[in-house]
Amino acid sequence: MSTNETDRVALVTGAVRGIGLETARQLGRLGIHVLVAGRRAAQAQEVAAQLRAEGLSAEGLLLDIVDDVQQIAVRDHIAATFGRLDILVNNAGILLDRGADGEVPPPSATPMAVLRGTFDVNVFATVQITQTLLPLIVKAPAGRIVNLSSILGSLTLHSDPESSIYGKLTLAYDMSKTALNAFTVHLAHELRDTAVKVNSAHPGWVRTGMGGEQAPLDVAEGAQTSVRLATLSADGPTGGFFHLDQTLPW
Repeated sequence: MSTNETDRVALVTGAVRGIGLETARQLGRLGIHVLVAGRRAAQAQEVAAQLRAEGLSAEGLLLDIVDDVQQIAVRDHIAATFGRLDILVNNAGILLDRGADGEVPPPSATPMAVLRGTFDVNVFATVQITQTLLPLIVKAPAGRIVNLSSILGSLTLHSDPESSIYGKLTLAYDMSKTALNAFTVHLAHELRDTAVKVNSAHPGWVRTGMGGEQAPLDVAEGAQTSVRLATLSADGPTGGFFHLDQTLPW
């Protein structure tokens, strides 16, 4: 990791709770100015104030990543205020596969509305916000893009009867993370001759609203992979899929 973070600026999407909030907190503790993005301006500003009360440098921004107008407003604010963006953590995401009864339908019965809604956030909006902010990231001395993926996006592990995720099927969510991983690989290749590094992060199974109370990791542990990839040194990897120091199969 880099040792001098004091002048860096990071945007974390979906940063008002859970892994996103803890990612923002841990980046702030490294001296990075954190832009806390949330779908409600008041909530984002409240969280940023909480981080400032902890002695960190933070501000709240309104950003629902599916909103084109809000994307442009965030881009223009960053451009006017900082002139560049050092770190983008694409943390925002949704899981729609579970029904109101808590049950997950089989792949053959997953509703199209669930697939479309999941891809709108986890893939299309995430790709779009990255494209929107990329000119500012390229201007940074060492731009870093972290896509919050999941081990559930690994086709290799889903196909392995010995894998811990074999048979754990949430079709829309899993497919969206596989697609996000493809974006990581493709964008990293495009940017291979620049200082920008692009990687996918698996946070682990974390106790959040999405992960549930039975998950073994707390949010502090869950944020560590994103923070590690957001602060890679110049000789760090790009175009990879990681959980902490472990490289995961696609």
